[in-house]
Amino acid sequence: MTILEVNSAKTRKEFLDVARVIYKDDPVWVCPLDQDIETIFDPKKNSFFTHGKAKRWILKDGQNRLIGRIAAFINDKKAYTFEKPTGGIGFVESFDNAAAFNLLFDTAKEWLKQQGMEAMTGPINFGENDMFWGLLVDGFTHPSYGMNYNKPYYLQHFKNYGFRVDYEQLTNHLDLHKEFPERFTKIAEWVAKKPGYVFKYLDPKNFDQFAEDFVEIYNDGWKNFTNFSPIKIESVKQSFEKMKAIMDPKLIWFAYINGEPASFIVMLPDANLMIKPLNGKLDLIGKLKFLYKKLRGVNRMRAVVMGTKEKFQKHGLESAMFIKLKEYVLPKNQYDELELSWVGDFNDKMLAIHSATGSEFGKKHATLICDF
Repeated sequence: MTILEVNSAKTRKEFLDVARVIYKDDPVWVCPLDQDIETIFDPKKNSFFTHGKAKRWILKDGQNRLIGRIAAFINDKKAYTFEKPTGGIGFVESFDNAAAFNLLFDTAKEWLKQQGMEAMTGPINFGENDMFWGLLVDGFTHPSYGMNYNKPYYLQHFKNYGFRVDYEQLTNHLDLHKEFPERFTKIAEWVAKKPGYVFKYLDPKNFDQFAEDFVEIYNDGWKNFTNFSPIKIESVKQSFEKMKAIMDPKLIWFAYINGEPASFIVMLPDANLMIKPLNGKLDLIGKLKFLYKKLRGVNRMRAVVMGTKEKFQKHGLESAMFIKLKEYVLPKNQYDELELSWVGDFNDKMLAIHSATGSEFGKKHATLICDF
């Protein structure tokens, strides 16, 4: 086997092609858009390069055939929040071959060690955790846009190398044609009518203000979680820019209490239902196919992220926003299912909200860690 650094147009293309080779006979897999992955490794488009670095490799067998890939990253703002300086790995793909997995892990580990790291965590993204984060360990069904999908054998190869589960991310599914539980609805309707409580969906004309509100809420609501690093306005703008092609502004809601940004929920139509036929290629033909699918509409949504300021976390704001959302969604007669993804097993408050809506288990991803 030969491992090669990705450092040319040819190897960049091969890095993308690895997944297409491995999953070519898998009817469930949806090929991520090439441009979504390449943006992550472009210093001009990914603001994480201002405080970090990334490297990636491809693996070939003795017949020069693609059999694997891996990327490694260091986020200087997060690496030193662990007990040991910790880098990340991601975009790991390989056939069911222990030697291949071990060589990929070894290569990433050696590079991370050279940068002063003493552990690695993954699979993660060199960016925010709303995309390409976690190893799928349960629920090998259709993946939503941005959610990792992999073969069931991956977990054992991670564990055999010495990775252990650091935390798990849970995804639940909500049937939008079912009524919310009575208690949930009563609380939501009571909250929505309280004086000084205002609920707004995203207005693209005032996008900069909504982005600032998002940052304010997110950084306050998530500040007490382990390894938290504040999100920057640049990252939010980059994420929203990527969402524009598929976003429905009325699926993105903000709550305000006496004018203060208090809570938000970001939902998107499941773009994977639009891009599945494209095989990752958004060329002219791909854009036409995408536009056709978008105009026809899809029947599934994904809740990408929710957040509430700490002092407002027991005010029932999330319940009220779900009711507001349903008031918009049901008359459209388009969406059947909402995927609530993904919530860390350490986030009891958000898991309680999932449970209160009457949602059912969908998937489980795991973020693993390995000491050197």
